[in-house]
Amino acid sequence: MRNFKRGFMIVSIVLLMMLSACGNKKSSEPSATSSNEVQEITIKLAHEVSENTSQHVGSLAVKDYIEKESGGKIKVQIYPNGQLFGDKDVYQQLVANNVQITQIDMAKLVGEDTRFNIPSMPFLFNGDDEAVKFWDSEKGLEILKSLDKDGIYGIAMWPNGQKHLTNDKRPIKTPEDLKGLKFRTQGGQVLEQVFSTLGAGSTSIPFTELYTALQQGTVDGQTNTFVNIESKKFDEIQKYLTVSGETRVDLGLFVNKKFMDSLNEPTRKIVEEGLKAGTDSARQAAKTMNVESRQKLEERGNIEIYELTTQEIDAFREAWAPIYDEFSSIIGEEYIEAAKQTNE
Repeated sequence: MRNFKRGFMIVSIVLLMMLSACGNKKSSEPSATSSNEVQEITIKLAHEVSENTSQHVGSLAVKDYIEKESGGKIKVQIYPNGQLFGDKDVYQQLVANNVQITQIDMAKLVGEDTRFNIPSMPFLFNGDDEAVKFWDSEKGLEILKSLDKDGIYGIAMWPNGQKHLTNDKRPIKTPEDLKGLKFRTQGGQVLEQVFSTLGAGSTSIPFTELYTALQQGTVDGQTNTFVNIESKKFDEIQKYLTVSGETRVDLGLFVNKKFMDSLNEPTRKIVEEGLKAGTDSARQAAKTMNVESRQKLEERGNIEIYELTTQEIDAFREAWAPIYDEFSSIIGEEYIEAAKQTNE
């Protein structure tokens, strides 16, 4: 009898285990094939600027859209202020798929393709709308997609805005006022020529190190958007700001190709739509945030602000004309002309 009871218990346990296994199999079995289910993944998105910038607003929009539409299956981790990788390293880290999404200042990509010098050409665009129109065009997208060779998808342009000159030596109202000063640039021969043509020096310094470089006198000044000047508090260590709008900070939104190609169709669709949502938010934020940042700089009153007149801008435009003579053929005259046509 004891053996019978023991045998009965063993059979019961086996049956329970089989039923449990069948039940688990049923509950985990997707209603459709796994290729039609959103994948559970984590995406790293890194950028080099502060949280109170249009770049970060766009990044948050990417995160919010993707996480919401995926029902939380896709997580997006955002690393601002160069927390994960500095602007010197982020491109190679994107190539290596150590970060999946980033936005890179195009001036820092001129070593990869000289056409990324477009935003650095003096007074090429009248404003953000014209710059967006170019980068959304066939010619602009052709440039953004040129990094495919490194395993990177170029998605869109995010505007940061027109740049303005700051320094701690003297007000800048004429081209002659730049002579003898040393400025920080993002890098690239065109930006070097912008200053050397007027007798000024320049050196490439990572954005994350710029405040210290200005504070220590490594450079006398820099040129940047109102948002970047205000958010990084450059007005604490610079005395003069000239509203010049001579060149631009425009960012390319890039994604690792290996990462994107690993996504199934529903997952990829959510990520692509998230990138579009981020682009729309970043572009809208750029329009308002530069205006707000200028107002904040005026209210703080730490820096003397001077706005160039039309005649003074014309003087700078004439002084920088040789840059077009030298670089139009290097960049590609068809791209320069396509950019100019957006102003019409």
